[in-house]
Amino acid sequence: MPKLCSLTGTLISAGIISYSIITGNALAAEQAHTQANQVKTIAAAKLESQRLLKLADYYYEKQTAFDPMGATYNGDSRYDDLLPQTLLPSVKAKQVAMWKDVASKLAAIRRDQLSVNDLVTYDCLDFEIRANLELAKFDQHLLPINQMDSLPVTLAHFASGQNAQPLKTVKQYEIFLRRLEKLPTWLHQAKDNMRIGIKRGIVLPKALVNSALPQYAQLVTEKLEDHAYFVPVKNFPAEFSDKDKQRLGTAYRQVLSSKVLPALREFQQFLANDYLAASRTSSGLGALPDGDSWYRTLVRDQTTTNLDPETIHGIGLKEVARIQSEFVALGPRLGYHGDPVGLPAWIDTQPQYRPYKTEAEVLDGYRQIEKLVVAKLPELFSKTPKAALDIRAEPEISRQTASDHYTQPAYDGSRPGVFWAVINNPADYSTTGMKTLYLHEGQPGHHFHLARSLELDIPKFRKFGGNNAYTEGWALYAETLGREMGLFENDPNAYLGHLTDELLRATRLVVDTGLHAKGWTREQAIQYQQATLGYSEAASRQATERYMAWPGQALGYKIGSLKIVELRQRAATALGKRFDLRQFHEVVLSDGTLPLALLEAKVNKWIDSQKTN
Repeated sequence: MPKLCSLTGTLISAGIISYSIITGNALAAEQAHTQANQVKTIAAAKLESQRLLKLADYYYEKQTAFDPMGATYNGDSRYDDLLPQTLLPSVKAKQVAMWKDVASKLAAIRRDQLSVNDLVTYDCLDFEIRANLELAKFDQHLLPINQMDSLPVTLAHFASGQNAQPLKTVKQYEIFLRRLEKLPTWLHQAKDNMRIGIKRGIVLPKALVNSALPQYAQLVTEKLEDHAYFVPVKNFPAEFSDKDKQRLGTAYRQVLSSKVLPALREFQQFLANDYLAASRTSSGLGALPDGDSWYRTLVRDQTTTNLDPETIHGIGLKEVARIQSEFVALGPRLGYHGDPVGLPAWIDTQPQYRPYKTEAEVLDGYRQIEKLVVAKLPELFSKTPKAALDIRAEPEISRQTASDHYTQPAYDGSRPGVFWAVINNPADYSTTGMKTLYLHEGQPGHHFHLARSLELDIPKFRKFGGNNAYTEGWALYAETLGREMGLFENDPNAYLGHLTDELLRATRLVVDTGLHAKGWTREQAIQYQQATLGYSEAASRQATERYMAWPGQALGYKIGSLKIVELRQRAATALGKRFDLRQFHEVVLSDGTLPLALLEAKVNKWIDSQKTN
């Protein structure tokens, strides 16, 4: 029997089989083989995509169950009757085990098989899990409260009915009461952890304890009716029946008087006596056991970079000098002819920039700014959030220590995005910073980022999670757009407010790293801010204590903003007349929150694609 190739050659020579037929058959076979491989590749990619998205959903569900307060903020009502239990070592161990499980499953997914969109999800999840596991090595559970972040105070916000937890139906009232009922258990565990912290030398600075004590003093009222947690009973919706009002009122009275208030009094006494006496005189995280490593880990997490504290400190000093140089020309326009460094302090003494007498007038001032901004947004953005933005005053219980901030809309659309303005005394409220503050906390700052994220077709952990460098970096970048909107051209006072706020973010790089990496004292930080920002001692103290309570958090603003400005300049230089600012903003916002390295890679890819179009 001749070999197949010899037989085929013989038949071709004899004219029995034409060469074209053989060639055609070979090509057809090759095409079929290629198509089969393509089908296999597509099937493999689809399988990897399904595995990734399933893992992303699994992570979100598990993480949400560990963080019921976060779920409430997200508009996920499934856990509205629960409080977090991760102060318990056994529960925290389960959470860490979950993160390790997710990391293992993620590593098993073929990254090279994923689509462009799936790669973003993969890399975001990888970054988040790695950061969680790195931070889990440190003892944050031994520091469960501070003046900036305290679960009992958050519950007081919720009780107002104006925050994240809905209080509109009888069922919602019952759910919130079950959540309040669990507070004594949380307080007991917090106290146990803080006692361990005392033994191990991991305690809050004394100044922070003193700042938190007034908040807890408000939570131990003599009269039940004066308590923040009793506000729901005083504000029953009109449609509630008399029977439901009586039943719920009785239930709230019983739970608060017999369980919650006694636990709060006991915790407040522990805080005022035992813990205050054991608190430390040092200011920075570096003074704690393994504090230097702890802070460097927080810096990487909060900036999503590998910048070390020393480098960031230097960046801060350079930015401070650059921004202060702008005061030279601006001062005379405002009627100031002294040392440019003293301009912010001088403007603070000018009564014409304090026109308000009531809280309502301040809020109306922001609404007038909103009208100006909204008219200009179409020139800079091709898409705007669907969710509404509301402007509200910060609840009284937290005004003394809170900063102006934004809360994301509820996922189900039941709650708008909210810009919370901290208004202590309307007569002291200056117009100087209002425009830039609205741009940051409202539109196009946090609202354009966080509200739009809910609309994107991305996994839930990306809709609600993220990182500080992108989130605050975008909001600080949004402040600079006031110049392009014409908000500062004929209002040098407002432009000074913009520069002063930018200067504040630059000083944060200096002060945060100074406190936690360079051994600065609280007093040093206060004096630096007074001299650099022109702040009063009280304002400088409040800012300093914020940075002491949240190590590294303040770094994300300027580091993130500098990166976005850098990427915009890079794109504008590379593309010239083809650069479209609306397109650039869409590129930055269209995937939601990204670590800065991923954002940079995305913008670089967009620049390359625009060059070839």
